Amino acid sequence: MNGKKAFKPVYWLEGEEEYYIDQLINYAEHKILTSAEAEFNLTIFYGRDADWPAIINACRRYPMFAERQLVILKEAQHLKDIDKLEGYFHSPLTSTVFIISYKGKTIDKRTKTYKLLKSNAEIFTSEKIRDYKLAGWIADFVKNSGYTINNKSVLLLAEHLGNDLSRIANEVEKLSLNLKGAKEINEDHIEQYIGISKEYNVFELQAAIAKKDMAKAIIIIQYFDGNPKAGPIQMILPALYSSFSKILSVYGLADKSEPALRSIFFNNPEAVKNALQTMKLYGMEGLEKLILLLHHYKLKSIGVASTSTTSNASLLKEMVVKMMM
Repeated sequence: MNGKKAFKPVYWLEGEEEYYIDQLINYAEHKILTSAEAEFNLTIFYGRDADWPAIINACRRYPMFAERQLVILKEAQHLKDIDKLEGYFHSPLTSTVFIISYKGKTIDKRTKTYKLLKSNAEIFTSEKIRDYKLAGWIADFVKNSGYTINNKSVLLLAEHLGNDLSRIANEVEKLSLNLKGAKEINEDHIEQYIGISKEYNVFELQAAIAKKDMAKAIIIIQYFDGNPKAGPIQMILPALYSSFSKILSVYGLADKSEPALRSIFFNNPEAVKNALQTMKLYGMEGLEKLILLLHHYKLKSIGVASTSTTSNASLLKEMVVKMMM
């Protein structure tokens, strides 16, 4: 799809990352046809409710009072007998732009459907963003939205929202609606409008463990216990695992200086300083112990290797004590 209005007859949008698929579908729905053309030439189906003969019939219609018509199939992963569309994929109508949104997975490349799409369609695969690229993506997204954001705020969003790009985009939009003319997003805004505490969060818990600050770590865990949505154990343990695994990986680098580590830690001087301090206090064996404990308590949190109904807060406290012993 491009601004020259030279369109392929079929577009297949697939993959685990829904954000880019939604963006492309939204663009197609509102930009390919004018509002006047769309009145007669835009047809939208939903996979769960549609049947394949109706879709093919719609695609084989000719446009009315326009150069082309647009047919969009959303949530195609729920369409029964999707392989029945193969006949249309074999010989699509050039005056129809048929766009299929196939979320959450990719089509099996061994199938006839894929081979027909590869020959006669444009295939776009939307992959989940890698964790190490997430902070950079957030910073770029905020910048492209017309705002600036400091490193700590980026990390807060990354740790708490994960790599759900649609959720991140929605939260940044929520912030923009509440900034009242301000152009920089900071921790106060995130705490006030998204509800992520700037003082009691997984990032601060990781810092407390890194400094072997038992008192602060326990206070943060108690806050999570009283505010379950702020720090569910299912989010805390993977976030800590990711952070400490990244620090452990530094031991494999020839150059362990601060400048060399900045690219690994999103050019965040505070994160680099934290990593170096963690290495100094724990050493390689200590970090390996942290990783093993995190794995052990992840199993405990889902009932494996645990015979009691210990609360999540108690598990976290027990784990933190063992980490700092």
